[in-house]
Amino acid sequence: MQTDVLIIGSGGAGLTSALHAHKNGATVKIITKEYPTRAQTSMAQGGINAVLDTTNDSIESHIKNTLHSAHGIADEKAINFLCSEAPEAVKWLDSLGVCFSRTKNSTIAQRTLGGASAPRACYAQDYTGLKILHTLYDKVVQTDIEILNERYLLEILTHNNSVNGAKVLNIRTGEIESYSAKSIIIATGGYSRIYDKHTTNSTASTGDGIALAFEAGARVSDMEFIQFHPTALKNSSILISESARGAGGYILNSKGERFTDELLPRDEVARAIHKEIAKGEDIFLDIRHLGEKFIDEELPQERKLAKLYENIDPVHQLIPIKPVAHYTMGGIEVDHNSQTKVKGLFAVGECANHKVHGANRLGGNSLLELIVFGKQTGQNSAKYAKNITHQIAIKSSQKRVKLNTTPTIDFYKIREELGEIFYKNVSILREKKILQLTLQKIENFIKDIPNMGITDNSQIYNTNRIEFLEFKNMLLLSRLVLIGAIAREESRGAHFRVDAPEEKESFIKQIIIDKEGVIK
Repeated sequence: MQTDVLIIGSGGAGLTSALHAHKNGATVKIITKEYPTRAQTSMAQGGINAVLDTTNDSIESHIKNTLHSAHGIADEKAINFLCSEAPEAVKWLDSLGVCFSRTKNSTIAQRTLGGASAPRACYAQDYTGLKILHTLYDKVVQTDIEILNERYLLEILTHNNSVNGAKVLNIRTGEIESYSAKSIIIATGGYSRIYDKHTTNSTASTGDGIALAFEAGARVSDMEFIQFHPTALKNSSILISESARGAGGYILNSKGERFTDELLPRDEVARAIHKEIAKGEDIFLDIRHLGEKFIDEELPQERKLAKLYENIDPVHQLIPIKPVAHYTMGGIEVDHNSQTKVKGLFAVGECANHKVHGANRLGGNSLLELIVFGKQTGQNSAKYAKNITHQIAIKSSQKRVKLNTTPTIDFYKIREELGEIFYKNVSILREKKILQLTLQKIENFIKDIPNMGITDNSQIYNTNRIEFLEFKNMLLLSRLVLIGAIAREESRGAHFRVDAPEEKESFIKQIIIDKEGVIK
């Protein structure tokens, strides 16, 4: 089972990488623990940034907005690349058939998202990520790229600090499979699920690729920067898109007061809401004034979600909201070629740190990152694979995953406790002493792993097994987040320390962590 480029993950980043690796002559195989159309990309609603109207906007302004939102710790070269490539990225998507909303002149419609100085987010109603994902998937299906669904990554195999393949669990059969590859792309998404029910992300966003890349020798950076989206539904944490505010929605407290500029960067809006909640206020998003016709044409999903999860109709009622974990700016440390410290191991998308988001991601740049760096990663991984002429064969020494089947600790209870602890202690506001106590708690959880395990011994479709493996990865990532949050003794973007409320010049840098500890 050898291939040139093995891609782990089938969201927008993985599919884009696959198409470009294939275009550059590589044999490509995609492995995914769910199905492509269920990827987190489908939850990106607001739009994808690109300067198309050079009369009223400019690439320089896009760069400036992105740098401002990043609070000084992004890589300016990487941001220049991201923003300069944006128009071509959108044109490529348009050529594939992404059904962008259109103006009366049939040009791609654009809206203003938080932190932007002009309307540059290209959108497809409020289903932008979903439409992009489905179009990419259709395009991949038309090629001879093989997609292996329901495969869970267990280990990245290396030899002399170079990738050699991967070991995965076939969820359908319960058996371990090994795949030989000349290069590997990790495109597994972020790690917001460590907040359990306090996140907009799906249950699959457990950061497996980041954890296993770290175990294979890659470094991680900026793990402390976790963006809290200001407008998630209060009771379910389901995302209400920034497009609702971009269209003119208001954020109100219980008194009906607008207490913040709705289009400020997300970290500022989230802190403003947090402050009001601390006063005992309930918070609402108001889009009633936009009118039913506009809402049904431009924000149909938001109306459906509010009805389904809150039993309210935003055409006539206020939407109850709260900030929850939404996007992880940190991840696998990559260079300007999207490659990690492990030769032949590439990373792209939310699992990677291309250093374009810094301390706070600009709305509309996440989908853009998938397409721009997906192209780069696909091209570079194919090029790397072509230069590999000899590869050591890999062998699987076991057929099944061996786990404790007589646990004395219920990991599900610990997982729920982890989410509550993080939402309380590693949230919008943070403090050193509390972070240190939380790290100690996580270390104790890790020590107790041998006493945890599974109670379902079946082989076929054993979700108990998968959820336990995910949970172990979540504990590792939780530890890395806390190490970064404790080391960064300042407030910057999404990381706000109440005991160090100002930005410090000494921290204009990445907090990089390898298996030996903090190294920068």
